[in-house]
Amino acid sequence: MSLLAVGVSHRTAEVRLLEKLAVSSDGMPKLLDELLNQDNVTEALLLSTCNRIEVYAVVDAFHGGLADVTSVLSRHSGIEVNELCEHFYVHYAAAAVEHLFSVAAGLDSMVVGEAQILGQLRGAYADADDAGTVGKTLHEVTQQALRAGKRVHAETAIDHAGASVVSEALADADRVLGGLAGRKALLVGAGSMGGLAAAHLRRAGIGEIVIANRTPANGDRLAAALTTEGVPARSVGLDRLDDEISATDVLLACTGAMDVVVGVDRFVPGSHRGPLVVCDLGLPRDVDPAVGDLDGVTLVDLETLQHRLATAPSALDTERARRIVADGVRDYLAGQRSAAVTPTVTALRRRAAEVVDAELLRLDSRLPDLDDSTRAELARTVRRVVDKLLHTPTVRVKELASSPGGAGYADALRELFELDPQAPRVVSTPRTVETEHGGGDR
Repeated sequence: MSLLAVGVSHRTAEVRLLEKLAVSSDGMPKLLDELLNQDNVTEALLLSTCNRIEVYAVVDAFHGGLADVTSVLSRHSGIEVNELCEHFYVHYAAAAVEHLFSVAAGLDSMVVGEAQILGQLRGAYADADDAGTVGKTLHEVTQQALRAGKRVHAETAIDHAGASVVSEALADADRVLGGLAGRKALLVGAGSMGGLAAAHLRRAGIGEIVIANRTPANGDRLAAALTTEGVPARSVGLDRLDDEISATDVLLACTGAMDVVVGVDRFVPGSHRGPLVVCDLGLPRDVDPAVGDLDGVTLVDLETLQHRLATAPSALDTERARRIVADGVRDYLAGQRSAAVTPTVTALRRRAAEVVDAELLRLDSRLPDLDDSTRAELARTVRRVVDKLLHTPTVRVKELASSPGGAGYADALRELFELDPQAPRVVSTPRTVETEHGGGDR
């Protein structure tokens, strides 16, 4: 079985198509379950962010797995498979591993190097783990990708140019308003992106932040945290949006809702005291695009950012980050190849032990008068000889197997020693799937 990655991102599709493919947190378990119920899929993880929707699946066969994944995404989005395939990118086996590591490092993001993707990938893993669709393979590859991503951000300056799409949107607001210091901001949504926006606004010296959220308790928690950090903040319900919009300078919407939250009807003509910047970072959209046509309103949305960042030259040197990713991918694949030969080595040692036991039993029948101490010393000697003979070839075959194309060495061992080709699979089958969370990456 191998890893398959199927996705659509800001690089391959417009925001309109990404909106149709977007998956809400409530819809995630159902979609993951549908993926796992396909004939060729044994594990599944779904990453849905503001600029990408990707499925990582462990599949029995490439073509069957690809057909399964694309059909599920087609049913979910209501878009024909043929149309979707024009925008899909597909990676398989080692290429899928490399893509996942690059995504975790922020190298494939709209804002190169943004760190938010690490939390989003960690959340996607947690969702899949809770849904029971993560097995040994996805657990190991995701945890190692997260570790590589953390190394990139700890050891390079790749994220200095822009922490996220949030920072890019608020940079636009800063330019339009002539600065954010002392201004009033309205956050619609108190999730992870809302928290990130609040942190950016705090650092910009914002005068006050109002959080409007569907769940009051979440808004209250974010407001309390901001107040503790010295930023005046309060929480209101979504039913208060109309009043709050008329008194704000910058509105940032990122709810994760599947329908428009901020419509044109929320804006009362003539009620606003100055220019207003509306940043819509929801996928699907949180703000009606017609809001951008209102007098005094500047709308910044994902589509705007997508076109600008796709053509903006990056002065950031990402070479060090790419080397870290390449090292991580190489180590992961080498580990997988080495692990693949372990069942063969185990089968070889088991075969040797069976031969030794048979010969010692034969010795017992031929020399029944041997005293116990002599018999025990003979047994130890024979086992030591066999262990020494097997030590070098078994160590070397693991080393050789870790290199590309190394699987042939395991095949050679099975052929030379007439090992049962089924034995390695029996030996390697775990009793339970490993789903423990790895280290601090969770």
